[in-house]
Amino acid sequence: MNPQELKAIMSHGLLSFPLTDFDANGDFNKKGYIDRLEWLAPYGATALFAAGGTGEFFSLTADEYPEIIKTAVDTCRGKVPIIAGAGGPTRFAIQCAQEAERAGAHGILLLPHYLTEAGQEGLIAHVEAVCKSVKFGVIVYHRNACKLTPESLAILADRCPNLIGFKDGIGDIELMSSIYMKMGDRFSYLGGLPTAEVYAAAYKALGTPVYSSAVFNFIPKTAMEFYHAVAKDDMATQHRLLKQFFMPYLAIRNKGQGYA
Repeated sequence: MNPQELKAIMSHGLLSFPLTDFDANGDFNKKGYIDRLEWLAPYGATALFAAGGTGEFFSLTADEYPEIIKTAVDTCRGKVPIIAGAGGPTRFAIQCAQEAERAGAHGILLLPHYLTEAGQEGLIAHVEAVCKSVKFGVIVYHRNACKLTPESLAILADRCPNLIGFKDGIGDIELMSSIYMKMGDRFSYLGGLPTAEVYAAAYKALGTPVYSSAVFNFIPKTAMEFYHAVAKDDMATQHRLLKQFFMPYLAIRNKGQGYA
């Protein structure tokens, strides 16, 4: 699958970010992970993100990372694209990206670099280095530590043909509008805020109809029902599900930090 084919697929549908299964010792539980992927498969997500943020990329050992990617590739057998999480310092992100490519992934989600914020020149150099280290598609994840301007994205788009996607995890509507107005259909745009369903209708109006669903992990049928309601501009169904499930869920989620 070339980058443009991946971009076309990523321009519609709901995205699955499965949890990674671990055993009592904190090691990768391959059987549990396979069972999880097989359980989620019939619900029709457009793409599967293995070892992403929800999949605890940051918790994985050097041996576990490629094994998880390969397990996802083998389990899904080409039915959906497998996008691997990759991030951290530049050399480490490149290593992960290349391992994911060897394992059969169709692209990567480039997670933020290490810890601190960086200037635009540094961010451009980081993203460009990772993009040029692989042939498959790259989606950059926009977070507070990796906040790219529209001008920086235009530079990267020119230098990196395989940079095909932009996932927003910041929620700055003015910035998102500016990026979309400048870049147009050069990228596939993905919504990535915590409990993205709450923002889905607004992001669709901005030109970002695709989003990642954390709740797809445990109520995939409801997650898909909500996505289809957004796609059809069915506000009655959206409001019903927001009232019946998502708002009570947020009340529980917000009792602790770090949950999406």
